[in-house]
Amino acid sequence: MKKQTAGRDKLGDFAPKFAELNDDVLFGEVWSREDKLSAHDRSLITCAALMAQGAFPQLKSHMVIGKKNGITKDEIVELITHLAFYCGWPKAWSAFGIAQEVFKD
Repeated sequence: MKKQTAGRDKLGDFAPKFAELNDDVLFGEVWSREDKLSAHDRSLITCAALMAQGAFPQLKSHMVIGKKNGITKDEIVELITHLAFYCGWPKAWSAFGIAQEVFKD
């Protein structure tokens, strides 16, 4: 997995410890444990959690990452459809808008 620098790029000067935890611990240590859970599966789980929370800006970022990790359009459609019944119909509509943008090709 490519070294994550988004935390330092966006918050490094303002919140350096948070940036370090984001880049080095979350994306460096946790996401790199592919012998325990694949990047594909971590991406599916993360997208589900973000949709459930209604964290749509982060959901878009993680759909982009998920696509790079091999999530297909069919998988994201199924994930959103399934979660619509557990997380709420309006959240599904919002998530589908993001998915259409990310998976348009």
